[in-house]
Amino acid sequence: MLNIKFYNSLSNSLEDFQTIEAHKVSIYICGPTVYNYAHIGNMRPVVVFDTLRRFLMYVGYEVTYVSNYTDVDDKIITVAKQEGKTEEEIAEFYIAAYEQTVKDIGALPASITPRVTEYIDQIITYVENLIALDAAYVVSGDVYFRVHKIKDYGVLSGINVEDLLVGARVEENKYKESPLDFALWKKADSGIRWNSPWGKGRPGWHTECCVMVENIFPQNYIDIHGGGYDLKFPHHENEIAQSEATNGNKIAKYWLHNAFINIDNEKMSKSLGNVVYAKDIIAEHGGPVTRLVILNAHYRQGVNFTEETIAEATQIIQRLQSAYKQAALKLQANKIRLSEGKPLFINKFLEALADDLNTANALAEVFSVLKELNSQIRAQESDFNLLNNLFKTLTDMFYVLGLEITYVPFDDEIVHLYGKYLKHRADKEFALSDEIRKVLNEKGVM
Repeated sequence: MLNIKFYNSLSNSLEDFQTIEAHKVSIYICGPTVYNYAHIGNMRPVVVFDTLRRFLMYVGYEVTYVSNYTDVDDKIITVAKQEGKTEEEIAEFYIAAYEQTVKDIGALPASITPRVTEYIDQIITYVENLIALDAAYVVSGDVYFRVHKIKDYGVLSGINVEDLLVGARVEENKYKESPLDFALWKKADSGIRWNSPWGKGRPGWHTECCVMVENIFPQNYIDIHGGGYDLKFPHHENEIAQSEATNGNKIAKYWLHNAFINIDNEKMSKSLGNVVYAKDIIAEHGGPVTRLVILNAHYRQGVNFTEETIAEATQIIQRLQSAYKQAALKLQANKIRLSEGKPLFINKFLEALADDLNTANALAEVFSVLKELNSQIRAQESDFNLLNNLFKTLTDMFYVLGLEITYVPFDDEIVHLYGKYLKHRADKEFALSDEIRKVLNEKGVM
């Protein structure tokens, strides 16, 4: 039985993973605000939490994986005006683009992908309840959350409330009771807006996820809430504050946060002009290579996209793909059924992932299996049962890591050529075997 541990941002410690409900895992990941193409940094949580989900599914959990779309936002309204389109048209276009990028990087589609615009009535009811609890107040059509109502505000991010107050600009909004209070509902005179008890407006960003979690998961409490480090404060901190006021809990039992992606050793930012769209990296280098660069580092450590890290990942993917194809061909040429292989060498790989999703150590186990596989491929008298089990082990490892390395059953001509290649090698007729190898190489087999 695997002892699964995750680093919980809420306690700042490594904790044993114990689900709220036996054999089931509920996961909520903050999704994108859809006003532009996803940059490569947006793909870090996609890859990290997709791998987490795949791992939990592989070891036997039933996983409900929810990732939302913020399809109402000032940025969406601005882009819509610039392009002469509706906010809905902008959101639809970039949701479709995002989903294609998620697919191209090898991630499974979420179980549920709620949109803010689908939950407006529930958001209004949620805000009304916070007002009734005296945790929120109305000022001129805006509704604000009273941060001082939460005694341990800052528990997730470690931010000290007194320090925040010292640094806050009180004049920023003279209508707020405290500069720390945040908007639950914002009055709006233009752009997409809805009627509410406080006038026409739009929901505040921090409230959206709380309402979706509450409506999708009946317990109002989930196993894992995740996202990037940048969401810790204020977004996730404010989610916790609202949930404490409403339900007396912190939304999730485990809070997981991934580190950032750098481009050529620099933090990606508009001011530096080094923002790179994920779709462009994937188009140039492929989904498996892009994903592998991200997986090469532990999720709580930074990832650096450089020519060197991309070249290294490209070479690794080529090695894995080549060996995988050759193993499949050798098994097929010897009439071995690939479906009968068993993943007998996967335990250390799973133990690495059970240790706070240590993908770097898990990849080390992939390379260990690859070495054994290559040894069997090169052997003149292969142990075909062992080769088949190694092949199946790699197949399962690729699935868990989301690396789309596949093979297509080879046609009779290829199988026949490969058989001749093996015979010439066995007979030490290397000139002939090299000629056939050249042909197989041209056909993309070797």
